[in-house]
Amino acid sequence: MKHNSTIKEQSLHPEQAVNSVPKTTTKTEVPPRLDDRVLTALRAASEKKALELVVLDLREVASFTDYFVITSGTNQRQVQAISDEVFERLKKAGTAAARVEGRQTAEWILLDYGDFVVHVFDDKARRFYDLERLWREAKRVEVPAEIAVSNSSLRNQQ
Repeated sequence: MKHNSTIKEQSLHPEQAVNSVPKTTTKTEVPPRLDDRVLTALRAASEKKALELVVLDLREVASFTDYFVITSGTNQRQVQAISDEVFERLKKAGTAAARVEGRQTAEWILLDYGDFVVHVFDDKARRFYDLERLWREAKRVEVPAEIAVSNSSLRNQQ
């Protein structure tokens, strides 16, 4: 019976219950620092006027790669130019693509570098396949300011 009275007393004094709960500290997440190779791919795409650069961190939701770099061009020629620039820049930096797919049709070109994959779409294919929605569980990584700024200014010019 005494045990029940203790429970009753605690429920009558809610401020005591609040004080007895251990306080949790809020943990601020530090965004991951992108690998230099991913940054090289982003810069190369941006310099070829790629649209809507997005980086998804897949490390917690997939085992086949760490990051997706997703971007698009306005036509086949631009999609090919973006993927060619990314391919050449990374090759010069010592990173060869393990696989390249879709170059002929240039609707969706995939450059597979193992721990990251670059997807270059034309606008229509990007909306249709909508990788950002398909991989919505993945965290978006902020594109570095200098790349994002130059990319958004290009978008505003069109």
